[in-house]
Order: sequence, then C-alpha cells, then structure tokens
Amino acid sequence: MPTMADMKMKTDFRLVVVMKMRANFKLLLLALTLSIALALGGCGAGNGAGAASGSSGSNASGSSGAAATPALKVVTTVFAPYDFARQIGGAQVEASMLLPPGVESHGFEPTPRDLLSIQECDLFIYIGGESETWVSDVLDSLDLQKTRVLQLMDSVSLLEEEIVEGMEPEEEEEADHAAADAASADASGAASASAEADEHAAEGEEVAYDEHIWTSPENAKKMVKAISEALCALRPAEASQFQERTQAYLTQLDELDAALHETVAAGVRKTIVFGDRFPFRYLTDELGLSYYAAFPGCSSETEAKPATVAFLIDKVKAERLPVIFKIEMSNTDIAQTIAEETGAALRNLHSLHNLSESEVSSGATYLSIMWDNVAALKEALD
Repeated sequence: MPTMADMKMKTDFRLVVVMKMRANFKLLLLALTLSIALALGGCGAGNGAGAASGSSGSNASGSSGAAATPALKVVTTVFAPYDFARQIGGAQVEASMLLPPGVESHGFEPTPRDLLSIQECDLFIYIGGESETWVSDVLDSLDLQKTRVLQLMDSVSLLEEEIVEGMEPEEEEEADHAAADAASADASGAASASAEADEHAAEGEEVAYDEHIWTSPENAKKMVKAISEALCALRPAEASQFQERTQAYLTQLDELDAALHETVAAGVRKTIVFGDRFPFRYLTDELGLSYYAAFPGCSSETEAKPATVAFLIDKVKAERLPVIFKIEMSNTDIAQTIAEETGAALRNLHSLHNLSESEVSSGATYLSIMWDNVAALKEALD
C-alpha cells in the first residue's frame, strides 16, 4: 500500500506538470495574440472585403449602389450549436465550427488558426463543460472586445455526471478516492496528514456537470433561443428575420420532441444499454428511461474491465434487450462483444458532438440525425 509521502509526491508531481502545461499554453496564447494584432493591423481591409462579398447575394439592401451588409461571423466549438446558428441565421450568418470532421471533442486542442477565427468573429459560442476547459485561457488571453461570447451551459438546468451500477469511473477518480481513503485511515494523527485528508475530501465534493446538454430536445430549444437572442442583439435591423427562422425551427424541435415521447410511451421496455460512453444523460432524464453503460459521458477510457463487460452482458440478457448501443467515432470492441454474447443488434445512437466527413458531405443536420436516433430508440424499446 502506498504511503502518505508517496501519494503526496505523486500529487505534487501532477500539479507541477499541470502548472507547466498551463503556463506554456498561456505563453503561446500571448504570442499568438500579439501576432494576430499585427496581422489584423496589416490586412483589415482585405478581410472586410471578403466578408462582404461572401454575403452580398442575400444581404444587399436592394439598391444597386448600396454596399452589402456583411454576414455575421459565428464560431462554435461543437456541432449542435453550429447547426442551430446556421438554421437561425440563414445567409445572414457565416457559421463555422472549430472541431474538424471526424475529430473527437474530448481531446480537442485549438490551433493558431482557431484562435484567429475566435479573435475575428462576431459571436463565439461554446458549451462550457469539461472538454472545453481550454476556452477560459483563450478568453483571458485574446482581445475579444468586438466579439460577443455565449456559454450555452448557462442557458439550461444542469445535471451532474453520474456513475450508475456497473459503470467504470475514470482512473483518476478511483485514484483520488483511494488517496482519500488512505488519508482518512492513517492513524498517525499528524496535522499534515489531517490537512491532506481534508484537502482530498474537499476535492471529492466538487461537482462535475454533464456537458452534453444538446441531446435533449427541450434543452436544444433553450439553446436555440439563446443563440437567436445573441444574433438579434448583434444585428437588430435583421432581428425579425432571425426570430421568424427561430420560430420555424422551434416548431420542428417540438415535432421531434413529441416523436421521442411517443416512442417511449409506445415501447414495452424502459431500459437501454451502451457498450460505450454515455453522453445521453439529459435525453434519458427527459424521457424517463433507465440506462447502463461502460463509462460516463466524458470518460477518456476505451477498455472496460471484464467485470464491467460481464455486468452489461448479464443486464442485456436479464432485460431481454434487442439492441446494444454504441456512439459515433468510438471504439466498438465492447459493444461488439456484448452483441455477440447476447444476440442483440448493435446500433448507433448519435450524440451529435461532431460529424464524420461523409455526414458533412451528405448534408446531415441536428434534426436529421435526431430522427435517426428516434428510429434506433424505437427498435430498442419495442
């Protein structure tokens, strides 16, 4: 069993590494900020001309001699708010997403080009969860006086990320719990040990909120309204058009929401199982479904312990579930093993954090993917 000194040395080492990483990142951001400032000073006229020409088709005033109103530049971190912004904004918004097609959001790090995009945009939209801790450093380091910033986790009621029966917590969480247990069990009674145990206990009380807020249509409506309000504030003269598109899109979200509730009400089952991470806490909470999964939504783990796989296999068999779920862009080994052992069909439930290149090429949207999810849930619950 590791001693208190060993645990303290390990903790100190981790803190030093994290502090060095944050310091290096902030130095990089400072250097990039200076570079951006110099670049903008030398090429501002060219950027303005490009923005105007890209939106002149639908934003011209109608007079042949009048200059076109440039489209609002909106930058988002992940797919759902990107799609919401382009649905609300139409041709009056030039929306872009930092996350490249096919890239997992939980390991994303912004490039210098990404920082420049944030610096130059009119509206920067981010979620604000564990996967986007880098955003705070960016906001602190860049000059965003001309950029409106919208954190979407502020627009909904948040749920804590939870560990359900059979699920594996992060290795770091297990280590923290072990350290706290060892500290509290130490019989030395030394003041330093007591203080360290208190520190671990305090860290254990920190709340981790699930960041996948967009998986619930009810939350999606709130996010759409928040984005719409931000666009209207930036361009009051075009507010009526933004509001008209917003209402039309909210109607489509209402139809989606109704279909999901009808699917659950008509189903004979109320439990789903994932051989994967589980980023659908908000959806299952809204629909009243129970779930079991290998890992929580923000876990970086990809290999489950045999006991976890065995538990999920037993659960699928006991509940006679016809479907085992996986999510997009993930390692399917766990879900495939469960499917083979139980005879359940392996299906994808898309969490919409990002799209593959083929989905982008086919024109997939939040609504089209969520309707696919409705069909997958129907198969799982029937």
